[in-house]
Amino acid sequence: MKRTLLVPTLCLLALASFAQPDRWQQRVKYTMDVDMDVSTNRLAGKQKLEYWNNSPDTLKRVFYHLYWNAFQPNSMMDVRSRRQGTVVLASRGGRDIVDWDPRVKDRIVNLKPEEQGYENVGTVRMDGRVQKTKLHETILEVVLDRPILPKSKVTFDLDWTSQVPLQIRRSGRDNPQTTVRYTMTQWYPKLVEYDYEGWHPTPYIAREFYGVWGDYDVTIKIDKSYLLGGSGTITNANEVGFGYEAKGAKPLDPAGKRNWKFSAPNVHDFAWAADPGYKHLVRNVPNGPIINVLYKNVSGKPEEDKRWNDLADAAVTVYPFIAKTFGPYPYKQYSFIHGGDGGMEYPNATMIVSSSVGTAFHEWMHTWYQGMMATNESEYAWMDEGFTEWASERVGKYYEAALRAKKGGDPAQLRKEDSAAQATMFDDIYAGFNSLVKSGREEPLTTHADQFNTNYAYSNAAYLKGAVFIEQLGYITGAAVRDRILQEYYRQWRFKHPNANDFIRVAEKVSGLQLDWYRGYWVGTTKTIDYAVDSLWDEGGHALIRLRNDGMMPMPLDVKVTFKDGSSEWHYIPQYLQFGEKAPEPGQEGRTVYAPWKWTHPQYNISSKRRLTDIVSVEIDPSGRMADVNRKNNRLELKW
Repeated sequence: MKRTLLVPTLCLLALASFAQPDRWQQRVKYTMDVDMDVSTNRLAGKQKLEYWNNSPDTLKRVFYHLYWNAFQPNSMMDVRSRRQGTVVLASRGGRDIVDWDPRVKDRIVNLKPEEQGYENVGTVRMDGRVQKTKLHETILEVVLDRPILPKSKVTFDLDWTSQVPLQIRRSGRDNPQTTVRYTMTQWYPKLVEYDYEGWHPTPYIAREFYGVWGDYDVTIKIDKSYLLGGSGTITNANEVGFGYEAKGAKPLDPAGKRNWKFSAPNVHDFAWAADPGYKHLVRNVPNGPIINVLYKNVSGKPEEDKRWNDLADAAVTVYPFIAKTFGPYPYKQYSFIHGGDGGMEYPNATMIVSSSVGTAFHEWMHTWYQGMMATNESEYAWMDEGFTEWASERVGKYYEAALRAKKGGDPAQLRKEDSAAQATMFDDIYAGFNSLVKSGREEPLTTHADQFNTNYAYSNAAYLKGAVFIEQLGYITGAAVRDRILQEYYRQWRFKHPNANDFIRVAEKVSGLQLDWYRGYWVGTTKTIDYAVDSLWDEGGHALIRLRNDGMMPMPLDVKVTFKDGSSEWHYIPQYLQFGEKAPEPGQEGRTVYAPWKWTHPQYNISSKRRLTDIVSVEIDPSGRMADVNRKNNRLELKW
């Protein structure tokens, strides 16, 4: 998509989100003016919020998120984190491994007053009238004097003051690891989402977010030595300079403070970061966005500059693959910004603590599954983290192949290396998921993100089991069909807050298979898959093979039979509940297709036209895409 077409395209997308035939959505427009005092680490802001109630409901109250109130002693985040520090996951070498989030631990309770975070909201007005408010720590409830009627618009105005907390989780100041002064995420009073399920006033306890689609115009006044980056584009770039200005422009040199003006259309959040020591790299992606990289060379060594430059170049290298595989990026720019506490995604930008290309790819792919889909992460964290983890693995392998090709070498050997890399692409993800199952701590993916018993269970479920969901879907439908499902999901549901059933309905329509059973088992339960090769025998000169289901989750099966002469044959058994069959995948031409295996039946027989004594092995799912918890019984070798 050419950049010259991005602005009108975004306008059309915004209109499309207004006029969805299947599901209404609320809409917002933020206009914010912020004055930042870098000597006190405090800011004063004014916010005008235009709010469209596109729902059929009459709203008698609204809610705002005040995230930074979590960074105070005895907050819900603090108390939960300290509780997790008492949960022992394992003991190794006489030392207990506890369920800390290592970034939080017990740091909040020990914050000094000037290190704590807060957001103090003054008077809230709706259409000029003062409204009654109730503070619930990180949630501000506004009790309306007049209800907001369906299909109507109101305007809220408020002033607020904040203190930037010491870097604890995602946002904050003066992270000793990065030395970045300000990571400004979850930093303003943010309206809570109201959707077909009602209000979502989720307190800030541990993780995940959900926001209203809208447009942001933000002006930030800050000491003139600071370089900023963030969501959207800088509309006064020629004034601020720092590498944003057009060639030949002469930036202003104001006394004291400088105004930075940002515009971010059709997003559900706004984030920024600031530091006087940032370096700024710019890359122009052909038929894609401008890439901005803001970083600090903490070590002062030239190789650190090289790594950040490599990251910028890597984004240019992989974008064509991303656009082709997952859909084009529809905004003008994307920024990789040194900051935060690991990697944390926001619209048009990510905060990363290092120049790790793998982390950068993961956070960028969040643009598709968090930035554009904007699923409610509290309820469907796996649809963001899991899909993103899976997608970033593919992007990473593409990048590795591109580097190998750039270095040159024998084409046949390069193809061999790429094939080997593809075959083992998701091994670590499957291994991590199996460890979760064996730990006995697994909980269903339907568990609210904040309410998992352990951080360990949440992380491995959302990231790894969610990623397995997508790769295993390719086993059920065929990988090529799975890729078409993702493209259609992008086409139908970007900017529309899809849920799990919305994705499954797309998958069913594209594949022609019933897949509600897959969502039900994989997402709603912790049932496991365990198929086995049970026995073989000869009957009338033909080999019969008995398969066994030792698990509680049914699956279709690909079975490969290999013979002494090196030839092989494929057998395919559909799963009864899918009411259909996948097309043969590459190498499976001429397969034998059987009647569906009913999930109530523990055994199933298949047969070969060859004799038993011709067979050297029988293997269930040689591709390894089925998350069988005991792969040892998936393969039987015969040594004659």
